[in-house]
Amino acid sequence: MSITSSPMSLALDDRFARDLPELAVASQATPVDDPQLLILNEPLAAELGLDVDWLRTPAGAQFLAGNLVPDGTRPVAQAYAGHQFGGFNPRLGDGRALLLGSINGRDLHLKGSGPTTFSRGGDGFAAVGPMLREYVVSEAMHALGIPTTRSLAVVATGRPLRRETGLLPGAVLARVATNHLRVGSFQYAAATGNRDLLTRLIAHAGAASAMDLLTTVIDRQASLIAQWMCVGFIHGVMNTDNMTISGETIDYGPCAFMDAYDPATVFSSIDTQGRYAYGNQPVIGEWNLARLAEALLPAIHDDEDQAVAAATEVLHGYRPAYVEAWGEGMRAKLGLAAPDVPLANDLLALLHAERVDYTGFFRALSRGRARDLLVDRDAFDAWHVRWVAAGPDVASMDAVNPVYIPRNHLVEEALASGDVAPLLDAVTHPFEERESLERFAEPGTDEGYRTFCGT
Repeated sequence: MSITSSPMSLALDDRFARDLPELAVASQATPVDDPQLLILNEPLAAELGLDVDWLRTPAGAQFLAGNLVPDGTRPVAQAYAGHQFGGFNPRLGDGRALLLGSINGRDLHLKGSGPTTFSRGGDGFAAVGPMLREYVVSEAMHALGIPTTRSLAVVATGRPLRRETGLLPGAVLARVATNHLRVGSFQYAAATGNRDLLTRLIAHAGAASAMDLLTTVIDRQASLIAQWMCVGFIHGVMNTDNMTISGETIDYGPCAFMDAYDPATVFSSIDTQGRYAYGNQPVIGEWNLARLAEALLPAIHDDEDQAVAAATEVLHGYRPAYVEAWGEGMRAKLGLAAPDVPLANDLLALLHAERVDYTGFFRALSRGRARDLLVDRDAFDAWHVRWVAAGPDVASMDAVNPVYIPRNHLVEEALASGDVAPLLDAVTHPFEERESLERFAEPGTDEGYRTFCGT
């Protein structure tokens, strides 16, 4: 079906498919008879130049489900490879997603739209719960100022899906990103041995050279992961196919925010060894970037030894970049004029020892109530003396320390009720404390909590 006339003027650019046909497999969304719009991000739709009123019509729902597309649109499933929990798979790709094209310089992408050539035995669909969850968490991340894919809409398909827990209602998520290039995209190109493809992929990413790309991605990822750590976010499945070149958070599967501070926190049901635990994220980021460097070696220099030496030198910049970004983030959280890494680390040791609520602590600190959250008051008092001596600007802390995050128990409660609007209202205004929303600031218990990838 194609859009021949509507109050919406829309042109989706197929630049990815034109530039990189080897990575673009033509595909169509599985037809949906009567899609129902569950939630629409009206401000984002307006940013993209989409007609909000039209999107709320039956035809608009068909568009958001992938069944009604503008004339000339070429939906494609993207090919990529990836290391999944450390093991390399040379052919992954979009098993349940489609790139419709780009609009106003950003990709419009569907998730849960049906099987593709990359489905690998999966049904290609998605359930309502995980798609609403991604909508809430990704929009919360955006409100926190953390680079992320954005959620445009969730559409119910009316198609029941069989999952481990039984039959679940199906849905499609429409999301937006700068692009959907991943470390795994470059791994796929490198694995083909096609030097021209790798060169074109680097150019498509907007980089002047392979070294320019590697340097830029290292800086972006160091900054991104530092921001995750500062808000207590756990991605849950940091495979190389889930790390973007743009430095945006992508693929909100088994992700969650940590309540009680503990670097060993793992929520993902499939991360049985804790590879992607909260405290491991900075090191995993570096490991993934090393895999990107390996993929880029043929484009860095014809002599492999020289290519390895050049890439290694650039990779050595990741750790100081991360430490600087994290130190700056903690400086702001503590209201300091300059980073004080020892002071921040000593505080985290106190929080870990007593499993203090990470998000709530910093708001309590700025209000003079943090001491009440700890049992070992003497240890806190000793730290507090050092903090006060550092001259914190307490008034500045509320601008960076959220009151509201998508706490696990609140997310589950919202999904169970089918009404995510109250939680979404809170977490998309995370720094604005409101008397009517006290319960959205209260921690739950992380004990035994598990998240799932949704497939």
